[in-house]
Amino acid sequence: MKFNVVSSFAAGILLATTICGAVYFTDDPAITKAADKPAKSEQQTVAQLTETDMKEKLLAAGYVVQPNAEYDKALEAAKKAASTSSAASTANNNSKKIAYRAVISVTQGMTSIDVGKMLEKAKIVPDDFKFSQDVEKKGVEKNLRPGTFVVDTEMTYDQIIATIFKK
Repeated sequence: MKFNVVSSFAAGILLATTICGAVYFTDDPAITKAADKPAKSEQQTVAQLTETDMKEKLLAAGYVVQPNAEYDKALEAAKKAASTSSAASTANNNSKKIAYRAVISVTQGMTSIDVGKMLEKAKIVPDDFKFSQDVEKKGVEKNLRPGTFVVDTEMTYDQIIATIFKK
């Protein structure tokens, strides 16, 4: 390369850097902050959503919406049913196979593998990997429903999958 070409290139970089620096240091931060804020009409639209509207939008998106009190009641009822039935079954059938019942809480973001691990830990399914494979065979691995579910060892894989996953 010739010296003239290199010096022209360097001069161009120096000029571009000078222009960028001038724009950066002379930019008014108040204008930038005002541009980042949403317009008043957008703020009013968000503020005008009622609780009913929000619930409808969440339900339409596939979320489970319930107040904390209702959730706590359902959880207590499930635990009570689990303890009552397990106590009654052990008192009546000591010689039969032991049946386990578990209350499974599925949250948003969990995967079928996470559910399989929880079920194996609760002794509902013998193998979490086989359970995950069955879920994938049915093609419902992305249809996991958030919520609280009661499952037991007397249920088949298909029944457990139907309980926890949307079809």
